[in-house]
Amino acid sequence: MEKRIKALYIITIIAILLFLGMQFYWLYGRYEFSLKDYERNLADRIVHCVDEYNEIRNQSNASSLDYTKSPDSSEIIMPTFSLSQHYGDTVKTTRKITILTYKYSAYELLGIEPGTPLTPKIKEKAIELAYALKTQPVDSVVYDASGARDENESWAAAKSIQIERKCPFTAEGVDSILNKADIRAQITLSKADSMVWNSTVEYHKSALRPNLTVTVPYTQLEGQTVTIVCAISPLDVLPGMWQTLIISAVISTLLIMCLVLQFTTVLKLSRLDKMRNSFITTMIHELKRPISTLKMCVSGLDNERMMANPEIKKEMLTETRTALDSLSAYFSMLRDITFNDVEQIPLNIQSVNLHDLFDNVSSAIVIPADKSVVINNGIDRAVEVSVDRSHFYNILNNLVENAVKYSGSSVEISATASESNDSVELHVCDTGNGIASGDLKHIFKRFYRGRSSVAEQPGIGLGLAYVKLLIDAHGGDISVKSKEGEGTCFTIILPQ
Repeated sequence: MEKRIKALYIITIIAILLFLGMQFYWLYGRYEFSLKDYERNLADRIVHCVDEYNEIRNQSNASSLDYTKSPDSSEIIMPTFSLSQHYGDTVKTTRKITILTYKYSAYELLGIEPGTPLTPKIKEKAIELAYALKTQPVDSVVYDASGARDENESWAAAKSIQIERKCPFTAEGVDSILNKADIRAQITLSKADSMVWNSTVEYHKSALRPNLTVTVPYTQLEGQTVTIVCAISPLDVLPGMWQTLIISAVISTLLIMCLVLQFTTVLKLSRLDKMRNSFITTMIHELKRPISTLKMCVSGLDNERMMANPEIKKEMLTETRTALDSLSAYFSMLRDITFNDVEQIPLNIQSVNLHDLFDNVSSAIVIPADKSVVINNGIDRAVEVSVDRSHFYNILNNLVENAVKYSGSSVEISATASESNDSVELHVCDTGNGIASGDLKHIFKRFYRGRSSVAEQPGIGLGLAYVKLLIDAHGGDISVKSKEGEGTCFTIILPQ
């Protein structure tokens, strides 16, 4: 049985560890899925913020028609954009964007003397003339826009160049938009070797310290991009998993509790089986002595010579009564210990001399031949208590027997008592082995035996539980003080 329980214990631990490992693996997968979903949403928000910033840059120059002004207000710099598309025999379409830049002097366009003040109305007229004139451009750039998805994207790419010239893209500007959206990130502006048409997202590489990297082109034709790196805290992801975490915690707790309860139930059943065997062994041992005495006395009745001797006859009758009293006390204990309510225990309350009762207990104790036992009755001869004599005899007998049983080669047992107006306080102390501090709070429980007593003496752990039961039935109280290697002292308080 011990091997089976040990094997079950190991299997239970392995099962719990495997289940926790599987649960952790499943939760990690759910966390990865939630983290990816969180990153996708965050990437969309970041791209939206960049688009919002580009829209703000575009609107800041919405009043301009198709030109930019140089620092010298008399000069007009005007870029123009054109798109050419070639549809080949295959699906692929070739697109080219041409940007021509023209430069004019407002004085020359209007034919006025240099240095003449230029009013807004005069400047607007000069711009209209420059837009209509379009002479030889001062700069010409051709971009291959074949990577664009369609014509609209090509025009948007061309427009982004114009926006960048009018209102350059800055890390501070996009950071302000991200902060409004409650996004904290590191921003880097860079220029690629080739055109970048689409945004790219690089998801986390570490689940413990996840980082999301989003690269968004803001001038596609020139390969200018903004890279936004956003650190993600696992605490941002876990709230989205609260239902999964709660269900997982509940299921895990229930299953682990079931495994633990099953194992503890098996242990309890094993202990009950041991206690049953121990109870039967102890009961046989306890009954064997008085029954042997009775058999011997009954056998002596057939011996006429022994019966003719008055002293021998008296001794045999005394031994018979003692054996019968022991059997009666033992069966009374078994009966009383089965009561769930102390009020069910029948009591025959009478006035009993405590000194004489302790003397009777002391004289009836069987002292082993290999032990030196000294019993001191320090109870005043005038002390009377109102108790059930038979039950209180069993109480004292248990305490003295335990003192003799759980001691070394010699032990001294003493009893003292004191009276007050409404109670009697009795002390039964010994110089025996003492009780371990860890066992003190359990010694009055049924079937409980201290770790040292299990190895030293046979028993079933009912003696002190029986004493506590009878003290409670009398409305009294019992307490104990003990120190290992020095002895034990029981204190009984009985109301009068």
